[in-house]
Amino acid sequence: MTTLEERPATAHDGAVRTLLRMRVREGCEQQFEDAWREAAAHIAAVPGNLRQELMRDSADRRTFLIVSDWADKAAVDGFGRSEARETLTAALRDLREDADRSTFEVLYGITGGEQASHVRVDISTKVAPGEEEAFERAYAIVTDRLRGTKGLIREELLKEADSDLYHIFAEWESDEDFRNWVEDPSHQDQSGPLIRWLSVFFQRKLFHIRYRPQEAGVRGIRTAPAPVTALAPVAAPAEVPVDVPETPASLLGPATAPITLGTLPSPVPAAGAPPASPAAVRTRPDAEVLVIGAGPAGLTAGIELARRGIAVRVVDKRPEASTQADKAIGIHCRTMEIWEDQGVVTDAMDAGSWLHGQTVFVNGRQTHQVDWSGLEELPYAHLGLPQYETERILGDRLRALGVRVERGVELTGFTQDDEGVTATLTHASGEVEAARAAYLVGADGASSAVRTGLGLQFDGGLSIFPQLFMLGDVDVDWEMPPGHLVRWVRIEDDGDFTGMLVCVPLRGRNRYRVATLAPRRLQDTIGSGVVPAGFWKEYDPPSLADIQAAIDDLGPAGSTASNLRWASIFRVKHGIVDRYRVGRVFVAGDAAHLHPPAGGQGMNTGIQDAWNLSWKLALAVRGQASPGLLDSYEAERRPAGKAIVDRAVAIAFTDEMDMEDEKAQFLLEMQMTMNYADSPLVGEAAGSFSGGPEPGHRAPDVTGLRRFGVAHDVRLFDLTRGTHATLLLSADSSADLPALEELATAIRRDTRGQVHPYLVVAPGTTVPPLVELPVLTDPADGFRTAYGIRGPGTAAYLVRPDGHVGFRSGRVDAEVLRGHLAGVYAI
Repeated sequence: MTTLEERPATAHDGAVRTLLRMRVREGCEQQFEDAWREAAAHIAAVPGNLRQELMRDSADRRTFLIVSDWADKAAVDGFGRSEARETLTAALRDLREDADRSTFEVLYGITGGEQASHVRVDISTKVAPGEEEAFERAYAIVTDRLRGTKGLIREELLKEADSDLYHIFAEWESDEDFRNWVEDPSHQDQSGPLIRWLSVFFQRKLFHIRYRPQEAGVRGIRTAPAPVTALAPVAAPAEVPVDVPETPASLLGPATAPITLGTLPSPVPAAGAPPASPAAVRTRPDAEVLVIGAGPAGLTAGIELARRGIAVRVVDKRPEASTQADKAIGIHCRTMEIWEDQGVVTDAMDAGSWLHGQTVFVNGRQTHQVDWSGLEELPYAHLGLPQYETERILGDRLRALGVRVERGVELTGFTQDDEGVTATLTHASGEVEAARAAYLVGADGASSAVRTGLGLQFDGGLSIFPQLFMLGDVDVDWEMPPGHLVRWVRIEDDGDFTGMLVCVPLRGRNRYRVATLAPRRLQDTIGSGVVPAGFWKEYDPPSLADIQAAIDDLGPAGSTASNLRWASIFRVKHGIVDRYRVGRVFVAGDAAHLHPPAGGQGMNTGIQDAWNLSWKLALAVRGQASPGLLDSYEAERRPAGKAIVDRAVAIAFTDEMDMEDEKAQFLLEMQMTMNYADSPLVGEAAGSFSGGPEPGHRAPDVTGLRRFGVAHDVRLFDLTRGTHATLLLSADSSADLPALEELATAIRRDTRGQVHPYLVVAPGTTVPPLVELPVLTDPADGFRTAYGIRGPGTAAYLVRPDGHVGFRSGRVDAEVLRGHLAGVYAI
């Protein structure tokens, strides 16, 4: 265990804390509390026991946490052999479903007195090996700054034995005091030294203290405060009050009670009130999927559904599409691959400019310069393209598929049942429409009405704290590598993070998008207060002088900004929702996750959300999906979204070049190595591979394939492009090729054409006439090498419609392959 050389007097010297988590059988909660209360009286008499608390998880009313402080490790060991432990075990054994215990050494603590309290907050974070001492010293600095914070009673730093996991265990007078502190942007000044550790892995749980024995010197608490469902709730904006039932039926499954969203001013009747007259509501013919929001995520969903012949409507409350600069610029390499499949990649390249690399400065000194060229295994590089151009290109593609965005149409309520969703749409004319669809996709951005209506809550670590950002598009007269994204970060000697400046090259000469935290002067002008999740409340734009001041503060000396074309200042709060699906309603893009405005992670991640969801929705609409297929959307995209939110915060607020392998870091940032390896939807069978993409990982392209009748080389992406899955069968002369053809025919029939099989053979392989199985040769052995296929015989890869490996097998086993397909398709 790690210790500090100097400890404040408020920490017990050598003190140890035990945490026992128990989940109680349903209906036994009160009995459990009473049993613990009785047992605690016996524990208080054990030598060395300092303090006990019983707490309940605010998000799970059946989960309790028993906290005990002990004078030292010997006291804990003595309790383990005592009669009091047997009393506790016997009292609680039959009431619990499961339990687990952890022991911590108390490293550091602050206290504000012994007044009765109501909540405990457990904040956990990981610290890399070798950084423990620096982390603990940074924590000591932060605790000094926290002294006198309203509502904070005490706080300790704990470290799990034989682990890289630390816990900050804080006690507050009320959850309101804690939330007020979290919501105030100014408290970043207090926590600055810890940002580098609290930006990537950061988890937080809130507990209500249920009882403390009198022996501990604190009065017992018999009635818990009213339950809360999140630590930092999404507050309703003043301009958009939300009227949602306290426990929406939609949280428990398909709803029958309406969820109504009111707006001011609005022609919609008051929340819960019936329409003024039957004529006030018009019902349109059913759509199969209704998409709310026409940003990049919503447009992508519309395109993918329309490509598959699904009757889709895309509505957006904005009366006009964006035509000027906005927050997202970078197009990741993975998104470029998606756009190739959708047929818009050439339009994007013609409108954008290539980003060639990245240069990073820490405290004025260049620490990294990475050249992104030369990655020949990537079909496309990193492209710079303003979001309004992205929306124009995707909107044109959607119109070409016969779907027009319906603008000036706002979602003001919805209900769902076992058969579909009924949405209340209010048009700019004041007309109210009842729109029916089988499914609803909420891609309606940071202030999502769908997210609010579902009652989804945001999870987040330090990233959920609100910040004030400043953006501007300017010419800068410095000498930087052409096409390089440039970052400046300032970190003080004590680890305090005090500044960041990100400059992304735009189309033009020495033109950049500048992103930075707004200066204190503007923060003081705007003030603080509770901020809901999302890009919230844009203010009067900053001036050229404000942009210049940021460059003077962090950039190279003597650099001058000029020709300000666009600027913005706004508060933003980051995080990710607790669920991506409730019944027949889904969230995607900024409605599901929010990122700092640097690097384009939010927009690219939203596009991939829609890319993942849409092919599954299309199968569900057609009745061709397995029962669990739609559940895989959240199982796959939420972990990916969580990882990307964490990385985005690390990029924005630290020296983000934190990996020794710069190429690996670039591939991670470009979402080329993002994968669904833990998804229940992927798998593999017997056989060995010498590398190659694993199940859930992106299927790479291969060039140099040949097909009879085609005069040029064929790419593997030529086979996978489209709305289908692709079965790649590898075989040599020893294989039973007619049997493979029979299998391919059956799979194509049973999946109703959703899987396209191909046979890829080495040169010289004798292939009998095959009618139902297209054949390609692999002259340079590129496919077998890239996909790790070794040895004679057969192998199989199933590439999903979204370009990820769904299944692989070292030899083709028809029964096993069909078993996997049955988990995706209704066969």
